[in-house]
Amino acid sequence: MVRVLVVDDSAFMRNALSRMLSEDPEIKVIGTARDGVEAIEKVESLRPDIVTMDVEMPRMDGIEALRHIMQKNPVPVVMVSSLTTEGAKVTLDALDLGAVDFIPKNLSELSLNILKIKEQLIEKIKNIGKMGRVKKHVKPVAPREVVKYIPERTVGERRVSIVAIGTSTGGPKALQEIIPRLPKDFPVPILIAQHMPPNFTGPFAERLDELSNITVKEAEEGEPLKPGIALIAPGKGHMKVVKKTAIEAVVNIAENTKEFIYRPSVDVLILSVAESFPGRALGVILTGMGSDGLKGVTVLKRTGGRVFAQNEETCVVYGMPKAVVDAGLADKVLSLEELPGEIINAV
Repeated sequence: MVRVLVVDDSAFMRNALSRMLSEDPEIKVIGTARDGVEAIEKVESLRPDIVTMDVEMPRMDGIEALRHIMQKNPVPVVMVSSLTTEGAKVTLDALDLGAVDFIPKNLSELSLNILKIKEQLIEKIKNIGKMGRVKKHVKPVAPREVVKYIPERTVGERRVSIVAIGTSTGGPKALQEIIPRLPKDFPVPILIAQHMPPNFTGPFAERLDELSNITVKEAEEGEPLKPGIALIAPGKGHMKVVKKTAIEAVVNIAENTKEFIYRPSVDVLILSVAESFPGRALGVILTGMGSDGLKGVTVLKRTGGRVFAQNEETCVVYGMPKAVVDAGLADKVLSLEELPGEIINAV
């Protein structure tokens, strides 16, 4: 049973979230709070498995409450966020402070399919709630220095010409541990699919660029792939690679690919990379729930590519990497600390 504390200054939202969550037999809403002060008190007294935290609240907002909770009584916190650009920046601040994920504030406006929204909310709460207590959060120093240790190269391993990374829950923190540790002269393009809403991927790319030696930006339609530039798939659609010539490839943003549930889809990205760079691609699957990326890396391996998966110990949710590992597709299963060096070594 996952025990949830719902924090929101809106009685409507407290009731809506509580009602949605309580419909699942594996979830129990053990309390609600109207502001950050109440949230801190109830985390202390009720000891929930997970907290949903609104951002804008009287007396004490969600960011300040999160800061207190992560220092005094660390627990997985999911932010309830506005889908505006400003909301995205605040949410990214919350993720930096230790929040594990976020859900949209305006649930009723996201889609006519409220049932699907509820299912995704419940899945997220159950997966994150079962991870247990989290460590006391200390914000890491921006890691502009590249990794000092590069593992020895296995004889016979071919160098790759492109790196494709897929992630979901816990991905922003994981990417901030990996991308800033790559050198400025990184010799191949990097493509990233991180499950995020449309207004979030741009601000996230800007934040990652500020921390990194390489250039990081949100991908644009028709943009050419270049060494040392990491392109993040825009949240409005799915990012594909299209080969223009034997030596030139560009990005295609497909907004109406209904076959794939998650957006931007890791499968869409890696399937296109496998097709455009057979035998010369590296797929990296990081923390996230579900199995997005499994179809892609299956084809990637079949075409001679290589696959790295994040290990369970350093994942927020060991779902996407687990699917790849259980299918026997991972060439290496690595911690966050090991991944930058191994990626450098592969190119």
